[in-house]
Amino acid sequence: MEEKELIRAAMEARQRAYAPYSDFLVGAALLTESGKVYQGCNIENASYGATNCAERTAVFRAVIEGEIRFSAIAIVGGMRDKELTYAYPCGICRQVLREFCEPERMWVIVARSETDYKKRTLSELLPESFGPDFAG
Repeated sequence: MEEKELIRAAMEARQRAYAPYSDFLVGAALLTESGKVYQGCNIENASYGATNCAERTAVFRAVIEGEIRFSAIAIVGGMRDKELTYAYPCGICRQVLREFCEPERMWVIVARSETDYKKRTLSELLPESFGPDFAG
């Protein structure tokens, strides 16, 4: 799958974001090693701590469908009715992604449009990370 297609899927997911408190809408599209794409959006909650990021929503959707190996994620975000910004994943989302990929081969794409984007490996965004290979 091309980056542009993944970014388009993230933009589509962003349209379903539930962000009545921050008005910061985020969409994500997660590509599995098998080639399937799972979308996610941020879902806010009045208690804030119960809010879930778009990236984790996509990961959880993939896992419930039996997919546990990922190769790329595209993320788009920004304030409602304003230009998109480069919306990098938070630390918790980076750690969740780390659970299901090889960080040197997992691409994280943050985009403002299909042609304006940045692409990094997860290992660049989460250097010297702790993962399943360290657990018991």
